Amino acid sequence: MAKKSVIARNEKRIKLVEKYAVIRAELLKAGDFEALRKLPRDSSATRVRNRCVLTGRGRGIYAKFGLCRHMFRKFALEGKLPGVRKASW
Repeated sequence: MAKKSVIARNEKRIKLVEKYAVIRAELLKAGDFEALRKLPRDSSATRVRNRCVLTGRGRGIYAKFGLCRHMFRKFALEGKLPGVRKASW
C-alpha cells in the first residue's frame, strides 16, 4: 500500500488540474507560454498519476477498473468483477 502522503499529494494535484483546466486551455489556445509558465506546476494534467483506488499503488493500473494488477486478479478470481473470467483454451 502506498503512503498516505503520496495518495494525498496526488489528490491535491487532481483538484489543481480541475481548477486550472479552463485557464490552461485558453492560454494554450492563445499561445501565451509566459503566462502558462506562471501557473502552478502541479496544475498540469501530466503530473497526475493513475493510482489503484484500493491500495494507492502507482504501477500496473487497469484504467477501466481503477485497480492495480494484484487487486484486479484477486477480485477476478473471486468473481467480483462483472464480465471478467479467467481465460481457458
